[in-house]
Amino acid sequence: MSNQQHTLSELQSLVKRSLEETFPMPVWVKAEISEMTVNRSGHCYLDLVETEQGTDTVIARCRATIWSYTFRILKPYFETTTGQSFNQGLKVLLQAKVEYHEVYGFSLNIRDIDPVYTLGDLARQRREIIRRLQEDGVLEMNKELELPLVPQRIAVISSPTAAGLQDFLDQLHTNPHQFVFYTKLFPAVMQGNEAPRSIMNALELIYEYEDFFDAVVIIRGGGAQLDLACFDHYELAFHVAQFPLPVITGIGHDKDDTVIDLVAHTRMKTPTAVAEFLIGGALRFSEELKELEKHFTELITDQLEENKNRLNDAADLLKQLVNQLIVDQQNRLKIARIQLANRSGVFLKDQKSELKKYTAEVKSMTSRFVSQQKHLLDFSGNKLNFIFRAQVLKNKNLLNQFQHLIKIQATDQIRNEKKTLISFQEKLRLIDPQNILKRGYSLTMINGKIVKSITKIKAGDLLETRLSDGTVESRVEGSLPPTPSKRGGLKTSY
Repeated sequence: MSNQQHTLSELQSLVKRSLEETFPMPVWVKAEISEMTVNRSGHCYLDLVETEQGTDTVIARCRATIWSYTFRILKPYFETTTGQSFNQGLKVLLQAKVEYHEVYGFSLNIRDIDPVYTLGDLARQRREIIRRLQEDGVLEMNKELELPLVPQRIAVISSPTAAGLQDFLDQLHTNPHQFVFYTKLFPAVMQGNEAPRSIMNALELIYEYEDFFDAVVIIRGGGAQLDLACFDHYELAFHVAQFPLPVITGIGHDKDDTVIDLVAHTRMKTPTAVAEFLIGGALRFSEELKELEKHFTELITDQLEENKNRLNDAADLLKQLVNQLIVDQQNRLKIARIQLANRSGVFLKDQKSELKKYTAEVKSMTSRFVSQQKHLLDFSGNKLNFIFRAQVLKNKNLLNQFQHLIKIQATDQIRNEKKTLISFQEKLRLIDPQNILKRGYSLTMINGKIVKSITKIKAGDLLETRLSDGTVESRVEGSLPPTPSKRGGLKTSY
């Protein structure tokens, strides 16, 4: 064992020198971007990892840096080539200079990137997702659902601010055929790492109202190809594939389909195309209805014409049968008339003999009945006469009693009313105005109206004072002030 001792800085310097000697030139490194940040100066700081194949176990990790002047070149070059956003989660092939710092340790300074490697990995990941969906047996599940003939109740998953959403709604609700559609927006993030979870949350909300909707529409509108990576997501594709309602996509790109497009029931290029697809379905159904209506009308017209002909034939046949029946009945009537004429003589003779016999019997019975009724009537008359006389005598006695009682009560009533009348006469005498005037009172009047207050009189008024033995006229000259023992008065002249 060597007894040579080094300080920490000496050891770090030796390691640094060894690395520089071993890796004098940049090397190509395959890794996965675990974390990524960009500071205000534009420098990009990465955390690179390597995981064990088939698991998520990290077997290697290091820091990496892309200086701002390099990052401004590499990022658009990578995104333009791959159509993917340069972000964490990507597997990349990087050209890096191995660096070692005595304080910050081992790191890589990235100089270049190979987008072809990432494209291959993304394609591999996409194939892997499709393979897993096939193995899970869900790849074609949504396509196997039956789309209603006229889907009119549409659940829409989109960003509320997406231009494609407004195009979709305008196209759908202002269609020239005036078909009516009901749409309900379930907002979701439609790009970036948050998009898959946001879209799955929207699907879960729609699932709560599954019976209300006919189909689900996922629309995004235009945008860069690199923003579509969120739709190549296994868990999101799994949700869409086994969703119980048909899913129609209109993500807004013309190139390769995303995994979501592959598992959806129907894939359209743009939101407007989705609207046209729904309108077209309604139009086809409407045309089929019109065709059925036309066919039904023709069948009904033919049937009516056929029944009309049958009815006319039946009417002609009925007319013939009725005419034949009338002829038969007329012949029968003639035969019956002849037979009746032959038999009427014998019948009348027999009836006349019977009538005589019945007349004699009725006459005998009538005489006996009249005799019996006359005897009963005499008996009833005598009995009724006796009862009537007894009742009359009884009522006469009661009448005499009532007359005597009424006479007594009337006399008492007249006496009481007479006393009451005398009392009223005495009261009237006492309140007679003439008698009141005789006791020294007088009435003062203006224009025939009695004066009740001095406030109603003013200077110059002509007063009429009525006494028990005459009337005095006077004119008001003024009023007298009140004194402690008297009220105010009037000064008059006669």
